[in-house]
Amino acid sequence: MSELLFEKRDFNYESYDRLEIDTLRNYPIVYILYNENSRPTAYIGQTVQAVRRLKSHLSNSKRKSLTHSILIGHDKFNQSATYNIESNLINYFIADNQFKLQNLSQTNTKVMHDYYEKSYYNDQLFRDLWDKLIEEQIVTDTIENLQNKDIYKLSPYKELSPDQLHIKNQVLDYCKQKIKITGNHVITVEGDAGTGKSVLLSSLFNTIQDLANDEASDLNGTNNFLLVNNGEMIKTYENIAKSLPNLKKKQIQKPTSLINKLEKGNEIADIVLIDEAHLLLTKEDKYNNFHHQNQLDEIIKRSKVTIVIFDPKQVLKIKSYWNENLLETITKNYSSESLQLTDQMRMHASPETVKWIDRFVAKEVLPLPRDSKYELEIFEDPSKFKDAILKKNNEVGLSRIVSTFDYLHKKDNHTYTVDEEGINMPWNNTTSSVAWAENKNSVREVGSIYTVQGFDLNYVGVVLGPSVSYDEEKQQLIIDPSKYKDKGAFTSRSDFEQEKIEQTKEEIILNSINVLMKRGIHGLYIYSTDLNLRRKLLSLKGEKVYERY
Repeated sequence: MSELLFEKRDFNYESYDRLEIDTLRNYPIVYILYNENSRPTAYIGQTVQAVRRLKSHLSNSKRKSLTHSILIGHDKFNQSATYNIESNLINYFIADNQFKLQNLSQTNTKVMHDYYEKSYYNDQLFRDLWDKLIEEQIVTDTIENLQNKDIYKLSPYKELSPDQLHIKNQVLDYCKQKIKITGNHVITVEGDAGTGKSVLLSSLFNTIQDLANDEASDLNGTNNFLLVNNGEMIKTYENIAKSLPNLKKKQIQKPTSLINKLEKGNEIADIVLIDEAHLLLTKEDKYNNFHHQNQLDEIIKRSKVTIVIFDPKQVLKIKSYWNENLLETITKNYSSESLQLTDQMRMHASPETVKWIDRFVAKEVLPLPRDSKYELEIFEDPSKFKDAILKKNNEVGLSRIVSTFDYLHKKDNHTYTVDEEGINMPWNNTTSSVAWAENKNSVREVGSIYTVQGFDLNYVGVVLGPSVSYDEEKQQLIIDPSKYKDKGAFTSRSDFEQEKIEQTKEEIILNSINVLMKRGIHGLYIYSTDLNLRRKLLSLKGEKVYERY
């Protein structure tokens, strides 16, 4: 195929009056408008009428600060290709985090689709374009590094699946209708780990904020918030906000902070989106400055519209205990609707592999499935287990080891260790300002559920600690909460009988295993510290089990 055309021009009328190259003037093109101020700003677009479109930008007051342009053409470009490249550029620019973009949402109408020779345009040609941008010092980081950043994976400009796009448009329509109606309105989006809930939420919040700044929109002028209960994930959303025009750091808060802020000012928010609502408190927690009985109920009372992203299989604390019945008990008191995400978006795995994990966290250990696209491996030797993850990290990046919370950890800046006799690695370090999964040093550490919930890894190595073993007679997993060291997860509550508390403890441990095992895009490696479970798992792949040294 022909080579890519890459032309740098000043952003002025004279530059485009002299645009005589046919491939740039009469073919679809992609363009970047930008400046090189102390806080660089850019706009990325595509068009089939280059001169007319670029001159219209010159007359747009929002583009007055932009001084340069890059025109990108190819004699084989078609509009599907330029749309695709435009989206890719926006996503990678957000991840590179060098420019404040002026682009507004477009993903409410764009959906993942194939087109002729998409792999060429999407991979080879885009790589050539990105390398040219690095050469010209417009961007700084490589495609490989950016793809492994969560800011890239959660970019609001990611093309959505048909399932995600359908639900996004339903939620937007719900907001536009209910914002005008008196009362409190709730729409819940449920989905298992890896079904794309956070990508959908990121896209939704960005579009809602763009509409809040659009004078023609029903949502114009609305005061909206994104609530995130995971400190590691807040870092990601705040970084995304740095690159987009209508996202502000102050709109991204923790639930208790917003509840107390609204209560103090006797205020009502317009739209509140709750990421991972299954982490919300369901009892008073004075330690965390929450003085009511249920965070979701308090948020709904203080919002015109509440969008709840929820997965009951990711409940990790007794004080945040949720199930379908409790969710319904809360939402039935308000105007409410419910939607379901079903497609597995994270794991590039067969349905049989996903089923194997689902049955495992139901305490049933099935024969290992054959899967040509996803690596599900069991390890007998902890050194080989660690080496395998390190090798994958060297090859593709973002491969990490995580563990069930079966090891002592205190927030006292001391280093604690996972499984000293085998894994023998530092444990649960969250002191860095960089999200744990993206910290280059964390490949030689072990993360907990709190460091990776909501994040994607390329390969995940899961250490099943002493709380997880196997009963050969019953042929099922045995969960022993007495060996689980996350004491904060088991804080008691007076409204639960002892039997329910014990049942909930087991459920929390199984939920944590489900979350950990579904972190990997391309593979899951498992090492069990318990001999009985290790023996069972290895028997499924025909390996003899040796006692640990």
